[in-house]
Amino acid sequence: MTKNTINSPSRVMVIGFLVSIMVSTLLLQLPIFLEENSKITFGEALFTATSAITVTGLNVIDPGTTFNRWGEILLILLIQIGGLGFMTFTIWFFILFGKKIGLKERLLMQENTGQINLEGIVRLAFHLLWITISFETVGAILLALRWYKRMGWDEAIFQGIFHSVSAFNNAGFSLFSNSLMDNVNDPYVNIVITTLILIGGIGFFVIIDLIGKKFELKQLTLNSKVTLATNFALIVFGTFFFLIMEYKNPATLGPLPFSSKIITSFFQTVTTRTAGFNTINIGDMYQVSLIIIIIYMFIGASSGSTGGGVKVTTVTIIWFSLISVLRGKRDVIIFRRRIPMETVLRSMAIIMLSIIIIISVVILLDITERGTPFIAILFETVSAFGTVGLSMGVTPQLSEVGRVIIIIMMFIGRLGPLTVGYALARKVEKDYFRYPEEKVMIG
Repeated sequence: MTKNTINSPSRVMVIGFLVSIMVSTLLLQLPIFLEENSKITFGEALFTATSAITVTGLNVIDPGTTFNRWGEILLILLIQIGGLGFMTFTIWFFILFGKKIGLKERLLMQENTGQINLEGIVRLAFHLLWITISFETVGAILLALRWYKRMGWDEAIFQGIFHSVSAFNNAGFSLFSNSLMDNVNDPYVNIVITTLILIGGIGFFVIIDLIGKKFELKQLTLNSKVTLATNFALIVFGTFFFLIMEYKNPATLGPLPFSSKIITSFFQTVTTRTAGFNTINIGDMYQVSLIIIIIYMFIGASSGSTGGGVKVTTVTIIWFSLISVLRGKRDVIIFRRRIPMETVLRSMAIIMLSIIIIISVVILLDITERGTPFIAILFETVSAFGTVGLSMGVTPQLSEVGRVIIIIMMFIGRLGPLTVGYALARKVEKDYFRYPEEKVMIG
């Protein structure tokens, strides 16, 4: 092969997403997709297209009042493509028309889904299809059954479909101007939405593993065990933290009955990781709560899922690496399994590169968005990087330069910093020899 097998798929992924965003930008400006007397600039269309393709959910416009029904259907399609990845749709297209799926397509699918090896790539595409359709259909039906009395069957069915697709793909797009704040006291809607977010966010490999092993937790792969355990710990901690910190906040949980306080704390913990829906005003939360949200947005969802962030497995590996160092251990052990040093180094690279990118963007936005509080700039930056979509109200007020910076941040967040780095690198060199070892003082 003349092309590097690591570098080439990364570049194709970057180019593929760029092309998808540019085509979507042009489509969103067409009058057929806009409400009568509604206008959208190129910059607004570019921001919206990027937010949809990267399943982020940040908006500089109100999608529910800007786009007509056709435009909203287009948004559903863009969110679906962004959540599953354009290569998944390409594989489905090849299968549908009987085209041969070669090594190049398999490598791209592997890069797109984060799968460890090439085995079963085509079978994986079929699994993604039925898992996605099944859960999104059930979610849409459940939401429609709840909303039909309020808005009629036609509107309830469409709203159910839109919000089910948005939730499962962890996109956070809503056609309601205040997201899901009108449903803050509705446990039914809260549970349906959070269930879709959790299923979409734990990763397709974990879902397939759970079903294949008949939910026998001891039989699961290490990846599934780490993903489920870390997700559970984050949800429990976040729910109790928000409940305690915001319990008496008159602008958030304060006025709610106790049962709604619990469900809202749980909802915000789940959606904070990467989905971006909100049932309370994020900007009114205490700063300590905002800091925890920023940390959760940075962590994000699971590998091989529809969500963003550095991923829970990455953070877990770094955490256990720290424990190993403090205990003087040579190996990183999780669930009685040794983690390869290559995986540990890659996890460190992802964390460090992500932090560098976030710090750089925060500095740039602090220069372009004079007068904006630092916490708000940091919040918006991490929200874009984690493809979360939660906002303190800064995004609609951004300058043109600020919007471009956030667009780039959403793009990097969706593809991952390492994928973008590989794509920009001239080549990935293989080590043919090793230099002598010498120790350096640290700490």
